[in-house]
Parts: sequence; structure tokens; C-alpha cells
Amino acid sequence: MSSHQVAVTVNGRLYRRTVDARVNLADFLRHEIGLTGTHVGCEHGICGACTVLVDGFTARACLMLAVQADGRTVQTIEGVAQADGPLHPIQAALSAHHGLQCGYCTPGVVMTLIELQCENAGATLTEAEIRRALSGNLCRCTGYQGMIDAALAVLGGAQERGETS
Repeated sequence: MSSHQVAVTVNGRLYRRTVDARVNLADFLRHEIGLTGTHVGCEHGICGACTVLVDGFTARACLMLAVQADGRTVQTIEGVAQADGPLHPIQAALSAHHGLQCGYCTPGVVMTLIELQCENAGATLTEAEIRRALSGNLCRCTGYQGMIDAALAVLGGAQERGETS
């Protein structure tokens, strides 16, 4: 098996490692640098539990090889809020709107919603747009309505439903 040197900036910190060519980004994050918030569910890119941001765009860490992340910037759930600071507004809204239960899918959902927020900078999103964005994140616990309500509260669509943040 061939090994490769990689230099990946994760949550603002540069990591240099030698990895086997077949190591996926999820395993690199979890086992090489100890960031276990990125969960591995299906290992086929279907469930969305392993969703991270790579150069600002969502990526399935179970499908991306660590060598593909060489020279790139990765943000994981650990990099969303400061350890000693408040939660990101999306995290706080998920909590307030009961948009999480077991928490397994939550990191991927948060990363998906952060990308959606960045892509739509200030635009009011509809429930349909939010549901479409979350369609690649599977959850067995919440029934999704709490997630949708949380996203609407943060992404400006709450007014459309007559709700307040």
C-alpha cells in the first residue's frame, strides 16, 4: 500500500501526516487527529452523518480520501463553536426546537445548514428549500420537524410560518 504525505488545515490548525492512499477523510479526522464529532454511518455517502465542509462546501468524509484533502481547509463540527464560547446559532436553534435526540446525525445536519446559510447569505429561505437541503441527511429519531423549525428560525424563514425566533 502506498503512503502519502498530507497537510490539511482542520478547524484552523494545520495537520501534517503520512497516510495510506486508501484512508478516507472520516478515518483521518477520527483516528489520525482525534476529532470524533464526524460520525460514520453508512460508509456509502447516503446518510450524511459524516458531512464536513471542505473549502466551504459540504463533502461526505466517508467518500473523500484523506489525500484528496491535501492542501485544503476542512471544518468539522468541533470547529463550529468555540470550546469556551456560545453555540453557533444553528446549534442553539436545534437544541431550542428539539431538532436532535440521539445526536448521531446532528454534526452532519449542522454542517449542511451552515453551508446553506453561507450560500444564501441573508436571504430568507422557505421550508421547501430547507427540506431540500436536508434531504441528504438521514435521521431516525427526530422526524425532522424540529430540525426544520430550527433552520427556519435561523435562516429567516420563521416569519413565513408566522413564528418568532
